[in-house]
Amino acid sequence: MSKNKLFRFAEMKKMEHVLEPSMEEIKNGAVDYKGNWNKAIFKNDNPITLELGCGKGEYAVGLAKKYPNKNFIGVDIKGARMWVGAKQCVEEGIENVVFLRTKIDFIDKLFDRNEVDEIWLTFSDPQPNKPNKRLTSKIFIDRYRKILKPGGIIHLKTDSDVLFESTENEIKEHGYNCTYFTWDLYNDIQKMPDNIKDILHIKTHYEELFTQRGHQIKYCQFYIN
Repeated sequence: MSKNKLFRFAEMKKMEHVLEPSMEEIKNGAVDYKGNWNKAIFKNDNPITLELGCGKGEYAVGLAKKYPNKNFIGVDIKGARMWVGAKQCVEEGIENVVFLRTKIDFIDKLFDRNEVDEIWLTFSDPQPNKPNKRLTSKIFIDRYRKILKPGGIIHLKTDSDVLFESTENEIKEHGYNCTYFTWDLYNDIQKMPDNIKDILHIKTHYEELFTQRGHQIKYCQFYIN
């Protein structure tokens, strides 16, 4: 492991807004903030939004700056990337973002029923050979269902045709309520309400890379209950 990664991991352990539960804690149900995120972690009753597979946390941080009266949690297993967003929050004094370093497979072990208001999936791994590992597969949607409030929104933003097509199929097969669906986001964005336009202009590191390579960005928003 590089010295840079070791430095980042060590620095994150000192950050109060970075949580790194162990596998033993998760499996034994010993994560004391499950069901208690607002009171124990954020110290308020504001709605909670997750960015799953957050990478450097661009969406969690970008949304937090736009909506100071909401709470945001960036979730990823890759700590060296997560450090970027966590460090930005320290430097800019952003207090409504927390980072949770864990596998998304265990997300329903870390939040209680009806504890989450929205979920963002930003440039998730399309898992071309493992459809059940896609973050919009039924396996993952059923986990989200356990923690989302009724009417809770799921957003997907991606450059991947494979992931977007499979998500479209999942929406149709399982009868999810799809509000927005476009294969060409920046061509169709002007047709959307201003509040949606505003948040969709936030770009992750990967979106910048994919856009430069000429990839078309896709977006959908849907409800599962």
